[in-house]
Amino acid sequence: MSNRLNTTPNDLRAFWMPFTANRQFKQNPRMLVGARDMHFTASDGRKILDGTAGLWCVNAGHCRPKITEAIAQQAGELDYAPAFQMGHPKAFELANRLVDIAPDGMNHVLFTNSGSESVETALKVALAYHRVKGNGSRTRLIGRERGYHGVNFGGISVGGIVTNRKMFGTLLTGVDHMPHTHLPAQNAFTKGQPEHGGDLASELERIVTLHDASTIAAVIVEPVAGSTGVLIPPKGYLKKLREICTKHGILLIFDEVITGFGRLGSPFAAQHYDVMPDMITSAKGLTNGVIPMGAVFVTSEIHDAFMQGPEHMIEFFHGYTYSGNPIASAAALATLDTYKEEGLLTRAAELSPYWEEQLHSLKDCPHVIDIRNTGLIGAIELDPIAGEPTKRAFSAFLKAYDDGLLIRTTGDIIALSPPLIISKDQIDELFEKLRTVLKGVT
Repeated sequence: MSNRLNTTPNDLRAFWMPFTANRQFKQNPRMLVGARDMHFTASDGRKILDGTAGLWCVNAGHCRPKITEAIAQQAGELDYAPAFQMGHPKAFELANRLVDIAPDGMNHVLFTNSGSESVETALKVALAYHRVKGNGSRTRLIGRERGYHGVNFGGISVGGIVTNRKMFGTLLTGVDHMPHTHLPAQNAFTKGQPEHGGDLASELERIVTLHDASTIAAVIVEPVAGSTGVLIPPKGYLKKLREICTKHGILLIFDEVITGFGRLGSPFAAQHYDVMPDMITSAKGLTNGVIPMGAVFVTSEIHDAFMQGPEHMIEFFHGYTYSGNPIASAAALATLDTYKEEGLLTRAAELSPYWEEQLHSLKDCPHVIDIRNTGLIGAIELDPIAGEPTKRAFSAFLKAYDDGLLIRTTGDIIALSPPLIISKDQIDELFEKLRTVLKGVT
């Protein structure tokens, strides 16, 4: 059995891989067959230092005993329970535990199975909320250029990454976008929040003037735009968005699928930046990436608006077969226990100064045109090869893997977000490997 796990399958044709250059991959597969703490194990036996927490999700490191044991125990006790008109204890326990670490006022949770589903849920809640409040004309949704909100139709509609949108027709109607906040000419090599760009939040006022506030249901933004290449909010930007939304009765949704569960040094970015949205979407770190699960946090004001009418009637016609799945709930509870016991929800705050120093030490490497960071997130932007966008960063990705390091690339940007258990010695190792990689990339 062990030997079989450590060999590449002899036929790779059937699996159409997500967000992957399938033809390139299948010519030279990169197979991961094991993981523990900070490392993956490749099919050739090499240890690969995980510089990306999988896909921004394995915040507590890989194969943590408390989580794997909780999954095994739950699978043998209650494998599945209907989510509609029925419940099981762990889903309620988990919701209470989540509310305890969420920003004050986020008192209710809807469960989903991914970040994409969390976004769809939040957008639907926003539209339905205005309708039950008697404001059915509020149907517009406002996103942001370069925003990433998953891959379902609502998410790519409010999202602003061109490659994720251009193939799929007209998408949702009644959607507009604020400008992104990436100002490299003014903010290059900023450590932490940029000084310039906070005034871009005022572009929301222009959109409100164009459409009228009475037509706008919600604004959705990532506090830190992750998948587009780590765009840090300029100073004052998020607070200004909050002020404008409050002024016009527009709901503000923070997409914290990446920033949730300790990535910035607080449980959620809303706490880190001291800005209270009306909803928070989450997933990834909720279960440490082990089992798909997401959650949408809403205020009591939103929740209570639906709790009207006859008590036997369904208040909100939305949900999923696997909402609050017992095994996912068990995994999430064990993940929260691990975070608490090891102080992982705040550990990024302790490590971020050292992380920042080591990250910015790469400023002198070839082709580096910008570096940016916050918490335990970093980005290194490379000068694109003329006529061959993305190729330079992808070459760095391949070389890093060969050298025993997993990084993430988007466009010509290298994104880093290691598990929150990373040590200073491992930070040193990560950036030593990356320096070698960058020096070898043409």
